[in-house]
Amino acid sequence: MITIIGLGPGSIDHLTRKAWKALQGAETVYLRTARHPCVSQLPASVNCRSFDEVYQTFERFEDVYAEIAERILDAARRDGQVVYAVPGDPLVGEASVARIMEQARAEALDVDIIHGLSFIEPCLSLINHDALDGLQILDALSVAEQHHPPINPTLPALLAQVYSRDVASSLKLTLMNQYPDEFQVTLIHSAGAAEASVESLRLFEIDRSTRIGVATSLYLPALGELSSFEALQNIIAHLRAPEGCPWDREQTHQSLRPFLIEEAYEVLDTLDADDPEALCQELGDLLLQILLHTQIAIDDGEFTMSDVLQHLNEKMLRRHPHVFGDVAPTSDLAQLSRIWNEVKAAEKAEADQPADSLLDGVVKSAPALFVAQRYSARAAKVGFDWPDIAGVEAKFQEELAEVLAAESTDERVKELGDLLFVTVNWLRWLGIDDPESLLRSINAKFYRRFKHVEAQAAQAGKPLGDFSLDELDRWWQDAKRAGL
Repeated sequence: MITIIGLGPGSIDHLTRKAWKALQGAETVYLRTARHPCVSQLPASVNCRSFDEVYQTFERFEDVYAEIAERILDAARRDGQVVYAVPGDPLVGEASVARIMEQARAEALDVDIIHGLSFIEPCLSLINHDALDGLQILDALSVAEQHHPPINPTLPALLAQVYSRDVASSLKLTLMNQYPDEFQVTLIHSAGAAEASVESLRLFEIDRSTRIGVATSLYLPALGELSSFEALQNIIAHLRAPEGCPWDREQTHQSLRPFLIEEAYEVLDTLDADDPEALCQELGDLLLQILLHTQIAIDDGEFTMSDVLQHLNEKMLRRHPHVFGDVAPTSDLAQLSRIWNEVKAAEKAEADQPADSLLDGVVKSAPALFVAQRYSARAAKVGFDWPDIAGVEAKFQEELAEVLAAESTDERVKELGDLLFVTVNWLRWLGIDDPESLLRSINAKFYRRFKHVEAQAAQAGKPLGDFSLDELDRWWQDAKRAGL
């Protein structure tokens, strides 16, 4: 039998009567740590043995807790009975207890949990918060190891084990991937002990606190009612519900097609304009389309957002073995491209998909200029290309000559198409991998200059058609000289 006792968060007054009786009846009590306020007030008859020295032996907490768990299990195998006491509650933030219980189940050893007051209740008292109000409870050490916090920002969160300024420093960097640097947060020190205190400060300041210690936690209030992905999903589901919006309820995957394309192009407009504020808004509109399609799929029993996210997460992990797998890290872009394509090929083979053309991976419904560039680039990867740029330049001249020599309109149009395709290849040789963006920039330039011509005509008080081509061209040249 392994008896695991929760000592509460600090004061001896937080110890339960059942825990006190179990401690009185124990000959030896193993303590995860003697650095607990109530240890000095335990029954005098108890022989206490702490594992504090284990913390000095190992650098990683994972190894510390594994060692403690193994020692407790060894004592139980040897003596038949063992009492192990931990701060707070055994089932709240106690990694050693989780390991003990897992191994005990495997060996059919009995485990008796005597619960204690956890750090959570005193923290809630200090910040006047109700835990049922969506409070999320996390381990600060686990969050600090991530690049984005696994937290729903529309709900409050309590992060335990912010035990040092180093942990606080790593933690704030993760949190600042979602929360503003100036976000007002609360550090809670020694909750449940006589010296308990709270410290209100901005997120970027938390690692500057001189009061951080082994019993420090961080409270994050809700960022805002509409600040999460989940809130947006709820709104979209409501719109599609019987009591929602008639227009949204009538939409299908096919009816939304033009909106998806339109919103994607509006995002491109903001990128061309280098307008971050507009980009933020347009990305939201594009995301709306994705959520609408997903909610339609949910309503029709096709798939859920969890399926979408799991598929994408798994694909990102698979296709970056140099980051998440056993492939050596590299900054060689050519090698990274090879890794990506090899993983894609393996995915197709595993899915038992038939062999297809090298060009079939290019979306045929994409803009024609984009498709032309991708086709030529993929063909070039297997050697179907000119040996040098002189070859493509010569081909351009050849196609231009064929355009000029064409004897009919239909023939000339066909030859102009060939000339366009060769032009895309020439741009690729010049390092232009996105001719679509290049043409958009040319279109934007034409728009600015023609608008200037229109403005000059309007200022002169006559319609454009009343001016000669020379007059219009003069204004065009003025626009060029002005850098429009």
